[in-house]
Amino acid sequence: MPDTALPKRLPVRVPLVNEEWGVLKSLQMARTNVLRIIPEVATTQAIVSGKTGKRWHMIMDPGAIREMLLDRLDQYPKSVVTKNLLKPAIGESLFIAEGVHWRWQRRTAAPVFTHRNMMNLSPIMTSAAARCADRIAAAGPRAVNLLDEMVTTTFDVIADVTFSGGDTFDRDGVHNAIEDYISEAGKISLFDVLGAPDWVPRPGRIMSGKAMRDMKSVADKAIEARMQRGPEGVPDLLDLLLQGEDPKSGRKMNTAELRDNLLTFIVAGHETTALTLAWSMYLCAFDPEVQERARVEAQTVLQGRAATGDDVAHLPFIRQIIDEALRLYPPAGIVSRTALARDVLCGHEIRPGDTCMIPIYALQRSKLLWDDPDAFLPDRFADRKSVDRYAYLPFGDGPRICIGASFALQEAVIILATILSRFKFTPVEGRDPDPVMILTLRPQGGVWLTAEPA
Repeated sequence: MPDTALPKRLPVRVPLVNEEWGVLKSLQMARTNVLRIIPEVATTQAIVSGKTGKRWHMIMDPGAIREMLLDRLDQYPKSVVTKNLLKPAIGESLFIAEGVHWRWQRRTAAPVFTHRNMMNLSPIMTSAAARCADRIAAAGPRAVNLLDEMVTTTFDVIADVTFSGGDTFDRDGVHNAIEDYISEAGKISLFDVLGAPDWVPRPGRIMSGKAMRDMKSVADKAIEARMQRGPEGVPDLLDLLLQGEDPKSGRKMNTAELRDNLLTFIVAGHETTALTLAWSMYLCAFDPEVQERARVEAQTVLQGRAATGDDVAHLPFIRQIIDEALRLYPPAGIVSRTALARDVLCGHEIRPGDTCMIPIYALQRSKLLWDDPDAFLPDRFADRKSVDRYAYLPFGDGPRICIGASFALQEAVIILATILSRFKFTPVEGRDPDPVMILTLRPQGGVWLTAEPA
């Protein structure tokens, strides 16, 4: 008998490219969705090379990626495009700095993100999760945009763990400035693609320059006020950074270095976690069986209360959902490096000045590396050791792996478990989100779900 079974429904994905584009068409597509420049063959090959103004390579082979991110890190610094996009907002902070300047900052900041410090900050995450659940309950049994809710909740967390007791910290001002910058300056500029020098004005950055200056001024004032006041209660990230010093040189961060790193933590620490949670909520509504299994786990552990840091280890399936959401919708869907020396990756010649991209979105949907790669299957992560660490890079890897990864995962588990324990979510017909990456991979149009008490 013929197989008449319906094809399995898959969660939303980005349509990748099946034709060759010139520089202007590539630029046009990149301005609307950076991931649209990835060719479909990137999901079936180890490397794809081409030339669009500059020579470029997309690398999807875990061994070659390990060489770039670990073995030959200094030979593949972050690309000029990446630095041009982010430097106006976060200066020469950990995310952008290279070489010696990066190393001393990393050594200074690493002790801040110990498990003990993260556990000390977890009550802030629990409180924010409880407030989020109360807001959803107050909205009644109607459609809620979970993207907006997650952005509000994660910004509450990052503002409290960065500038606690923030009477001197204008939260709304900083939040609005970040949103303005991401929406305007994040649009890839033709000048960046063509490698024009930094002093050439970029239209998007001109529009957001005042917001950036205002945000930096607010942060500087908050840092200086804390220096005078000193810590109160549980040390927050600012207290911990103020206390920190490079164990090798004894160097401490000055106000500008503190500010640029705190703004990095704020931008990266709220936007990316909010997106991970929003996509996790979309996927749970997409697959009711997964959602119900997660709810049973959460309700069994939490017994009607909000999740805490101590609960995280007892919520393994909630964590698997987050891991799978990060695989399908990595916040940084593509990262870019500039080769400094001749090399060979996957049999392809790499020349100095070539752009070497790791299209994480394609890597984590590679048909060579994953079974049924476009499907939502949280049980892929039931045994974490079975996953090749260089096939799964939501936080990067090597010495430059995201310093706040454990913070983000703890926060995401606490918030997702708290919400799923209290509500049942169903999709709003005709309102599927559209995965679009400018600086980060966002669910364009929002994540609209109907929330009912569980």
